[in-house]
Amino acid sequence: ELPAPLLDDKCKKEFDEDVYNHKTPESNIKMKIAWRYQLLPKMEQIGPVSSSRFGHYYDASKRMPQELIEASNWHGFFLPEKISSTLKVEPCSLTPGYTKLLQFIQNIIYEEGFDGSNPQKKQRNILRIGIQNLGSPLWGDDICCAENGGNSHSLTKFLYVLRGLLRTSLSACIITMPTHLIQNKAIIARVTTLSDIVVGLESFIGSERETNPLYKDYHGLIHIRQIPRLNNLICDESDVKDLAFKLKRKLFTIECITKLRSYDLRSQIYFLSRHLQRKFSIKKNPYFKEPHTLKKIY
Repeated sequence: ELPAPLLDDKCKKEFDEDVYNHKTPESNIKMKIAWRYQLLPKMEQIGPVSSSRFGHYYDASKRMPQELIEASNWHGFFLPEKISSTLKVEPCSLTPGYTKLLQFIQNIIYEEGFDGSNPQKKQRNILRIGIQNLGSPLWGDDICCAENGGNSHSLTKFLYVLRGLLRTSLSACIITMPTHLIQNKAIIARVTTLSDIVVGLESFIGSERETNPLYKDYHGLIHIRQIPRLNNLICDESDVKDLAFKLKRKLFTIECITKLRSYDLRSQIYFLSRHLQRKFSIKKNPYFKEPHTLKKIY
């Protein structure tokens, strides 16, 4: 289910005010712990800002109206409707589900004019493709059921062909995969190599971090596995390493938690070192075995 977009300018203004009220003014905050860091440049800001207004106007508390979905030009693909039980596939080829999906995408690219051969009738646009749970048993793949299944190379072949379609057309694709279910981790490495951008989501539900006070204001972490390296010999190294997300009543926000994690780690090391020093001094004391001597030391 998709969140409801805010199409009215009045709603956008109220939404911006709501986002601004949730933020703490940084000018009024004084660093009491590490005062020497006050003169350092601030890290790049993550999340919706007033200068970047694209893609932030969605109300997470509401659903997208069905009338708006039906009025837009979209194409749905439901595998049980596209495939038949009598379809025969040659050995070492794609699974029937992947074959049908590639044919479906290719037909839309050619019929709608996204390949550039037939000029689009209206304003030039980009075909946005979304594929959910690729590699799961819902697509007829067995990589989630066995480590060395019969279709272990079917997913990578599908991605090779899909990349060719995207490179030769005005198309972009976003894919979600249940990587925690894939038995063979080598497949995940191949998928990462065949992708331009790889982002991992880690939820705190059912994990130890759910009760960690450091992450009490967040619902999960975002791991940037890979980012585009177009026309570069080296990869881009951003200052933002650790990102966390949280879902508010109307807003999905992403924030940087590098400073919090570094401070928590340093504090733990400090307390641990002080504990070891105290323990070492007690052991060096020749009278540490006597209870009254320990009482005097403390």
